[in-house]
Amino acid sequence: MSHSSGLRDWLLEGDPSVRYLVLRDLLDRPEDDPDLRSARRQIGRKGWAAEILRRQMPNGQWDTPNDTAADLYLPKYIATNWRLIVLSDLGVTRRDPRVARAVRLFLRRMGGPRGGFGGRGSEVCFTGNSLRFLVRLGYEDLPEISAARDWLLRHQKRDGGWHCFPSRTGTLDGWEALAAFAALPGNLRTPAVEESIRRGAEFYLDRGLLREGRGDYAPWSRLHYPVHYYYDLLVGLDTLTALGYGGDRRIRPAVRRLERMRDSAGRWKLDALHPDFEGPSYRIRTPFYPFGLEQPGRPSRWITLTALRVLKRVAA
Repeated sequence: MSHSSGLRDWLLEGDPSVRYLVLRDLLDRPEDDPDLRSARRQIGRKGWAAEILRRQMPNGQWDTPNDTAADLYLPKYIATNWRLIVLSDLGVTRRDPRVARAVRLFLRRMGGPRGGFGGRGSEVCFTGNSLRFLVRLGYEDLPEISAARDWLLRHQKRDGGWHCFPSRTGTLDGWEALAAFAALPGNLRTPAVEESIRRGAEFYLDRGLLREGRGDYAPWSRLHYPVHYYYDLLVGLDTLTALGYGGDRRIRPAVRRLERMRDSAGRWKLDALHPDFEGPSYRIRTPFYPFGLEQPGRPSRWITLTALRVLKRVAA
């Protein structure tokens, strides 16, 4: 890890999920390392993941008592769908019976008839997010995983991108399918998936990860967590470098932009919680409840961990 031991200590003093991922991804500790094993055991028992799981209802869902599929999605951003996305980021797995209960409920209510998640209203963003969190939670062996993977392949646009709304072209905002493919283990990356990844990566690299429309879209230059449906510079960099494109010269301007955002101690701040948008592009018609793990405007361990992981991949 670059920068001072003070930065390393600051990260390791944080939440068990951050500590585990720093040890694994930045310091390259093996899975049998005592410190790494200790941090992993604490995930779900202490800290952010434990607090989310503490709020789970007895039937497995969050924040909505009604027994309908919609109530796993609404209200944004505290219902079951959103909680599972965050828990998968934090390193929780199906070994936790609370997670297994929530996933059983999700699959029963939200499985799509042709591979997309969300029932008859299946769309790219929801399906991509669902595939990503299910794989990260340890469910890559389910038949729903390969079905959703193939559904996303069928919905890729001719230009290589994806779109969460009806459109002939892709958009940088439609990153969820590519991020889901980045989470897939090797045995699920068929030749068709590899070709889709190549085309998807070209879509982002040709646009410098930020160029779309007539001018800059400010929220894409603000760093957020949770990202949920929304895109920003770090989302693009994390996805592209996870897929092995850290050495592509077209990624360098975005990397330099990220490096300029760090403070004198080598940290990055959390710029905003989602939803964070400008202009008429996003209109949320239902009530929403912004959810965050850290305080906006202050240095963020989660954002710093993610940014350092990106820079490590670029330097590899």
